[in-house]
Amino acid sequence: MTIHAADRPIAAEDEVARICSELIRIDSSNYGDGSGPGERKAAEYVMGELAEVGLDAELLESEPGRATVVVRVEGADPSRPGLAVHGHLDVVPASADDWQVDPFAAEERDGCIWGRGAVDMKDMDAMILANIREFARSGTKPARTTTFVFFADEEAGGELGSHWLVDHHPQWFDGVTEAVSEVGGYSVTVPTPEGDRRAYLLQTAEKGIAWLRLHAHGRAGHGSVPNDENAIVRLAAAIGRIAAHEWPREYIASVRQLLDGLSSLTGIGYAADLEPLLGTLRGAQGFVRGTLRDTSNVTMLESGYKHNVIPQTASAAVDCRFLPGHEGTLMATIRELAGEHVEVEVVHRDIAIESPFDGDLVQSMKQSLLREDPTAAVLPYCLSGGTDNKALARLGITGYGFAPLRLPADLDFAPMFHGVDERVPLDSLRFGARVLGDFLRTC
Repeated sequence: MTIHAADRPIAAEDEVARICSELIRIDSSNYGDGSGPGERKAAEYVMGELAEVGLDAELLESEPGRATVVVRVEGADPSRPGLAVHGHLDVVPASADDWQVDPFAAEERDGCIWGRGAVDMKDMDAMILANIREFARSGTKPARTTTFVFFADEEAGGELGSHWLVDHHPQWFDGVTEAVSEVGGYSVTVPTPEGDRRAYLLQTAEKGIAWLRLHAHGRAGHGSVPNDENAIVRLAAAIGRIAAHEWPREYIASVRQLLDGLSSLTGIGYAADLEPLLGTLRGAQGFVRGTLRDTSNVTMLESGYKHNVIPQTASAAVDCRFLPGHEGTLMATIRELAGEHVEVEVVHRDIAIESPFDGDLVQSMKQSLLREDPTAAVLPYCLSGGTDNKALARLGITGYGFAPLRLPADLDFAPMFHGVDERVPLDSLRFGARVLGDFLRTC
């Protein structure tokens, strides 16, 4: 019997691009101050795609418009520990004037889908959703009972998304021991003595987060009168000390494993000079540089209300990221650098996590990648940012970053996270849908 293409069930790779484009066209920008459109429309879209294939999902709101979608699918072996597979529906804002295209139009150009969220992370949301739909249509079960989650608020630390769900609805994660999400499983092409070779970076660790606000206090006065207690000057001095501070370098386990693996592939050592080895990572080297030490970056300033008035206070936002075990040292250092006239307020904090690069789940991720790309290498790495796996870690769930993408060697991929002209190749999306589906069936 001949089976015609029109008679075959729709595979995940056949509709992943459609889903990704439709999600990008829903503006779910998260400004971090409650002023954005929220995730409700994107969550309703996900609910509709799930309902169409007969799945009964739940939409949960932490606040009006801040919506998370959860659905559990029974596994082929329900006696095994459960798995969570999650993405987030919010995106960081985008200024259309900075882009070559409308960031919310999901325009296809040069073999890519362009738009805010194309890499962070509506591409992975689409891979997840496309595979759930394929499983439902075909009657296939994932290997393990799997809780699929589309979170709100990841881009503002997850207080209204993953942390809220863990606090208010932890029953969704009953029996779950491991989780996968962003930012890992994408390829970089590195030079080797035998020629270029792809290496997939599997995310096994994340730095911790400390979002701080510096408050400088001084004496208000007229702009024409000398003032040795100027709050702005005190704040500027604190910022200068923080910016000039040289945080000590330390290679945590995941970073050391990545560097050792790259060195083995490329034949480039790094004991004397790390730069040549980092250069082999091309655009991805920024993520790795951010994991070599703790970091502190000033991101916002606020002070004053009139040209001829010296204000009494001045403030600055500082984004600090710390390696596992470094939070206490980082906070003590920042307070010392800030000085006696500058108060340090913790606006948001979250833990650093580090998971082993071994075990059955990691082997399943490796095998699913290598079935599609047999000559590739798979290496661990630490993420300089953070994901919703931090919230799930509070429940004892071990998290990994695995949003698989086989990328062109010349695509500067990593800098597009929160950058302009964000885009994902169509072939990479289809590759990711196949790999993720294979992983869910075999893990």
